Amino acid sequence: MTAQPGDRLIIRRPDVGAPARDGEILEVHGANGAPPYLVRWPDNGQEGLIFPGTDAAIQHFEHTADSRNGTA
Repeated sequence: MTAQPGDRLIIRRPDVGAPARDGEILEVHGANGAPPYLVRWPDNGQEGLIFPGTDAAIQHFEHTADSRNGTA
């Protein structure tokens, strides 16, 4: 699993009957895009460091050099 800041982390939890949860990846702390990821959860605004499990997927977005530097 690899990601970049700005990608979305989607966690599906059908085994517990909970809806999928998704958050924005703010920082990547592993080498070459590997976990752990600092994620902001929009449903409650909390941020946390997470090592995704097998129920997680990354939704990738096209990134440009400008978007990675925080400019448009």
